[in-house]
This record gives sequence, structure tokens and C-alpha cells, in this order.
Amino acid sequence: MFTDRHRLELPSLPTLANPQLEAELIEIIDQKTKPPGSLGRLESLAIQLGLILNSTSPQIVDPQIRVFAADHGLTDEGVSAFPKAVTQQMVLNFLAGGAAINVFARQHNIALKVVDAGVDGDFEPHPDLVSLKVMRGTRNSLTTSAMNAEECMQAITCGMGLVREAPGNLLIVGEMGIGNTSASSLLLSKLGKLPIADCIGRGTGLDTAGLAHKEQVLTQVLHKHRNLKNPLEILAAMGGLEVAMMVGALLQAASQRRILLIDGFIASSALLVAEKLQPGVKDFAVFSHHSAEPGHSQLLKLLDATPLLDLQMCLGEGTGAAVAFPLLQSALGFLNEMASFTSAGVSNKPHV
Repeated sequence: MFTDRHRLELPSLPTLANPQLEAELIEIIDQKTKPPGSLGRLESLAIQLGLILNSTSPQIVDPQIRVFAADHGLTDEGVSAFPKAVTQQMVLNFLAGGAAINVFARQHNIALKVVDAGVDGDFEPHPDLVSLKVMRGTRNSLTTSAMNAEECMQAITCGMGLVREAPGNLLIVGEMGIGNTSASSLLLSKLGKLPIADCIGRGTGLDTAGLAHKEQVLTQVLHKHRNLKNPLEILAAMGGLEVAMMVGALLQAASQRRILLIDGFIASSALLVAEKLQPGVKDFAVFSHHSAEPGHSQLLKLLDATPLLDLQMCLGEGTGAAVAFPLLQSALGFLNEMASFTSAGVSNKPHV
């Protein structure tokens, strides 16, 4: 499918390995007025953020959420409890400010834009809508490739361009697309070499019979595309337009030393693809929460990730990342504002 003319120019990644900066950050933290290590994971988080932003006094500036929306041809096979029309309806809900991600974005003052990556419907112009529609939903991956090479590359390239034009140094990618848990499960199974049964869940609310049907359909999809090896070919054959656009967004954001605050199952599947294409992307990622979607546990293992929260959330949209955002603010708050033993006139030696 992908030939020599289908060359994707991926942005190069800066190295995060900086022993001197890391030592300086550790020294700053160890001199704070507290017992060593007493702020737990907030301390390692502060170090990671300092390395990503290349500073001993890092600040989050203009955080951004981009919610990517697209439809999936595989929904024709009955793999979702909700009809495809819900994708378009939920985009309208986002634009009206009524979804969960809108609430959390307002709460934490994070700028939110919705991206039409491939919704099977049309929208009136809206200041919070970015129209990058590649096609009106993917094809049915049970019968053919979800995307051809050109469409997949266009989606990735659009995601990269979107981030290049966006302000800020922290990015949350969210998604909306009926059927996208199936697409992400397929990507996880194929790229992670895992049984599909370990990668699927009930998605938007399948009953037991629906879950069994979903497993059967996805098994057939994997068999159809069993000879594919290249990550781009796998993404095109079984992924989604919103996932592909998220891949591009994550690659570009990492290349610009932005913090990637990763949401749940779908966002993590996009990160897995990005990591396969450009190893090291995951080093720029902070994993916000452990989704209740079963495949997310497998993704976290593959990405060697420990999420900050476990709230049994599985909504998508970027909601888990938005909820975890204040933890990053707290990590940088203590790093930048907490007194040192010297400045506070406090002895850092235990009394004997």
C-alpha cells in the first residue's frame, strides 16, 4: 500500500537526556523544606516536566485541548452500542459547550478546539471548530483498508500542521468517534502482538452478546490484514482518521518540546502508533489516568507508563487528562514557589 512515493516526513525529536539539568532539578527539590521524597510522584513529575521544557523553573503556558472527531466504517458491522450519527451530534454538543470536556476545560482555563477529522456530516462554521475533514469517515476495515495511503498521510500531516499553528507548551488530545474503541483495539492487538480478547471492552456500553460479536468481527479484521507489518500500513488499514490525526499532533508536539498530557485508551493507542513511527515520543508524555477500558492496561504496559490517577473513567474526549491537569500545576508550583531550607532559615539536618 505504501510505496516510495508515500514518504512521510516526520519531525525529529529533541533529546531529553540532560544529566546536568536533571541533577540541578533534583538538587532544587532536595533543598525544599520537606523530608526527602515526601512529595512522592509529584517530585518525579516535576523533574520530567523540567526536562521536557528544558528549564529549572518550568511553567505551563497556554495549555491546549484538541478533540478530534471522525466516523468509522466498521460500525456497519454492529460493533458499537450507539449509531454513527452520535459522532456528529456530540460534535455539536462540544461546540455548544455542553460536554464533560467543556466543563473541565472551563474549570481549568484550558483552550479547547474541536477538529473535524472525518465526520460523516457537515457543520456550519464555528469559532471553536477546525475543519480538516479528510473524508466522510473511514471505510469498513472488514472488507477493505479503512484508509488508503494518501488519506492516512493527509490525516497525519493535518495533525502536525494543526499543532504547528497552536500556541502553548502543553497539549491534550481528545477524541470522539463511534467505533473508535474497535479501531484502537485492532491497533493495540496488531502492534502489540496481543490476542484481541485482551484488547477489547464494552466501549460505549455493549452487552455480553454485543461484546462477543465485537470480538468475532475484530478477529476477522485482523485475519484480513494479517500480513501487514509497517505501522503506517497498519494504521491505514485498521485505524481511524481521528487516531491518525492525533498521531501527527503528538509527533509535532513532542518535536517542539510540548508536554503531552495523555488521556485514556484511544489517545494512548495514538501514542503507541507515534512511538512505533518515532521512538522516544513517549518520553514527552505524562499519562493522566488509567481508563476502565480493558485494553488500556495493555497499552500502559507496552508504553511502560504509570498513570497519575485511577478514577474508573472511560469517557474519552480528553476528560481524564483535563482532570489530571491540576496535578501538573501542583508539581510545578512546589518546584517554583516552595521555600528552600536556606531561604526559610530552616535546618535540613535532623536533630540528634
